Amino acid sequence: MTPTVREASLQIMRERGLTTMFSNPGSTEVPFLAGLPDDFHFVLALHEGSVIGMATGYALAQGKTAFALVHTTAGLGNAVGAIATARVNRAPMVIVVGQQDRRHLALEPFLTGKLEGLAGDYPLEVISPARAADVPSSIGRAALTAEQGSGPVLVIVPMSDWLEPAESDAGAAAGTVSVSPSSAPAELSRVAEILASAKAPAIMAGSGNDTEAGWAALTGLAEDRQIPVWIEPFGSRAGFDQTHPLYRGQLPADRPRLRDALAGCDLLLVVGAAAIRQYPYTTGPLVPEGTRVIVLTDDPVQANRSPAELAIVGDPAMLCAALRDQLPETTPVAGQVDPATAPAKDAAAAYRLPAPADGEPLRAAHVFQLLAGLIPEDTILVEESPSSRPALQALVPARRPLGFLSAAMGGLGFAMPAAIGLKMGAPQRPVVAVVGDGSSMYSIQSLWSAAQSSVGVVFIVLANGGYAVMDRLAEQRDSKPAWPGFPQISVSTIASGFGVRARRVDNYADLSEVLEDAIGSAAGSTEPLLLEVAVAPDTTFAP
Repeated sequence: MTPTVREASLQIMRERGLTTMFSNPGSTEVPFLAGLPDDFHFVLALHEGSVIGMATGYALAQGKTAFALVHTTAGLGNAVGAIATARVNRAPMVIVVGQQDRRHLALEPFLTGKLEGLAGDYPLEVISPARAADVPSSIGRAALTAEQGSGPVLVIVPMSDWLEPAESDAGAAAGTVSVSPSSAPAELSRVAEILASAKAPAIMAGSGNDTEAGWAALTGLAEDRQIPVWIEPFGSRAGFDQTHPLYRGQLPADRPRLRDALAGCDLLLVVGAAAIRQYPYTTGPLVPEGTRVIVLTDDPVQANRSPAELAIVGDPAMLCAALRDQLPETTPVAGQVDPATAPAKDAAAAYRLPAPADGEPLRAAHVFQLLAGLIPEDTILVEESPSSRPALQALVPARRPLGFLSAAMGGLGFAMPAAIGLKMGAPQRPVVAVVGDGSSMYSIQSLWSAAQSSVGVVFIVLANGGYAVMDRLAEQRDSKPAWPGFPQISVSTIASGFGVRARRVDNYADLSEVLEDAIGSAAGSTEPLLLEVAVAPDTTFAP
C-alpha cells in the first residue's frame, strides 16, 4: 500500500533523529498525533512558550536538532518569544505548525491561521509545502537548514495533508549534507602578526566558543601567550573556564566601565561572539582609543555587525588552533599574568557576603556562595534572575562547557522549561535553575511537565517580591516605580499544585541544609524539586 504523508513524514523524522516531540497540540494536530508510534516520545507542555523552551534546552544539551509541534495561530503566537530566544541562543529546531484543512482554506474557516509572517524574522526559514506530498521532504529540508544555521525552522502543515498519499519521487531534500570546514583562511596570518606584535592583548570569549574543542583551543592560545581572558557581557553561555588563572571576569555591559576594564589593552581578540554587546546605552566609543578589535566567529551575522578591524567567519576552535600554530614561539611578556605565579583577579570579591546574623534577611549572594561550594563540576546552571545575574556569574563559575546557560534574547520565561529540556537531553548531568520569582511566572506551568515526565531539575527561586531590575532602573532615573510589588505570590505553593515537591526557605541555617541535600542528589534524581528562597532585593544593578 502507498504510505500516507504522515507515515512518510514519521520515517523522515526517524532518519533525522527527531523522535522526541515537544508539543501543546490542538485539533489541527490530531490527524498527525492520533496513534503515534511507540518509538516516538511525546512530551506535553501546558503552554507553547514552555514547548519551545524545553525543545531549546534539549537541542543545546544534545547538540543536535529538536522537534516541536504547535497549534495554528494561537500556538505559534504564544511561542514567538521563545522562538526568538531559540534563534539567538542558536538552538537548531524543526517546528511544525498545524493549519486548518487545505480543502477549505480559501473560505478561512475557524482556526485558520495567517501563519507565514507571524514569527517575523526569527525563524531561519518558514516552509509552506505547495501540496501535501511535499510535506515529508519539507520536514527533511527543515532539519538540514536548522542544523546548518543553528536555529528554528517552521513547517506549516494543513491538517488534511497528513492522510493524503505520499509520493516516492516527491523528494526535495538531500539525505545527508556535509559542510566541510575550509582550511585556515589567509587572513588568519594577519591576525597572527597583529597578535604577535601586541604589547597588551586581551581575549573576550563568547557563547559560540562553548564546546570542549573551543575551550581547549582557546585555553592553549591564552596560555601560550599569557593573555588574560574575559567573557562577553550578557553571554548566554560560558566560552572559557571561569576558574582558570587567566580568567578576568565578565566585561561590563556599559561603555564607560568597558573602557575602564580594557584600559591599556592594545588588542581585543573576540572569540565566539559579536563585538561587543551592551545594555543600556551610554555615550562614547566602545573600546579605549588605540585598542584594535578582531573577531573570530562561526556566525556571519555576528561578524557583519561587529565594529572590528577584521572579522573571520569559521569554527572558533579550528580558528584558535590554527592561529596558535601560526604564532611564533614566545616567552611570557613582562607585565602579563603568569598563571603559575599570579592568580587571576578575583571577580567574586565584590559580591561576597558574611553569613547573615540572626534576624537579618538572606541575600542572593548568600545563596550563590553556598551553591558554589556544593555543585559538582559538571553541573548545568541555568540562569533567569536578572537583578542578581552579575553576582551569580561571579560567585558560581562555569567549569565545564554548558556549565552556564541563559536566554540570549533577554526575554523572561526561558530558564524553567529550558532546564527541563537540558536535563532530558543530558540526564547524566545535574541541572540547577536559578530563577527570580517574577521570572518564574512566565513559564511556571512547565513545572507540570517536569513532574509528569520525571525530570530531576533543582529549581531555586529567589523570592524578593517584585521586579528588582525594574525598580533599580527607575531609581537610576530618580523616579519611583509605577508598578507594584507582589509579595503575596507563593511560588512554592503553585509548584506543589503542579505536583512538584517544593519548600520555602527564609533563614541561612535551613538554606545551607536544604541546598546540601538537594544538590547532593541532583545528578541521579528523577524528581523535580523547587526551593523558594526569600531574599532581600538587590540594591544595585550594574551588569
